[in-house]
Amino acid sequence: MTKQPYIMVVDDDPDLVEAVSMKLASYDYRIGKAYDGQDALEKIQREKPDLLVLDVMMPRKNGYELCNQLKTDPNYKDITVVLLTAVADNVPTTSYTHLDGKSTLADDYIAKPVDLEKLSEIVKDYLV
Repeated sequence: MTKQPYIMVVDDDPDLVEAVSMKLASYDYRIGKAYDGQDALEKIQREKPDLLVLDVMMPRKNGYELCNQLKTDPNYKDITVVLLTAVADNVPTTSYTHLDGKSTLADDYIAKPVDLEKLSEIVKDYLV
C-alpha cells in the first residue's frame, strides 16, 4: 500500500490555510497546517512533509528564511517547496525584494491571490 503524500500548508492567514488545505485534501493528500515559519519548522521536525506550500510574508520566520534553512539542511533538502507570494505587489512597502525571490532555493512559486486549481496542478506534478 502506498503512503499518502503529506503536505504542509504554511500561511499566517488562517482562511487561506483552510482553503488550500481543503482543496488539497480533496485529492487524498494528508495535510498539516502551520501559521508562521517557526511553527512550521517545529512541526516539520516532528513529521517531515513531502511538499510544503509556504507563504513568504509571515511573522517569526518568513518563507524565504524557512525555505533556505530547509534546503541547506541534509535532513530536509528533499522537501519540495512551493512558495505563495504576493511580494511583487508589496515590494515598495516591505523589506522583501525581488532579489530575495530570485535567490531563494524554492522549487516553484505561485502568486497570490492563489488560484487553487493551478496550485493543485503544481502539487500533483511534483508528487507524481
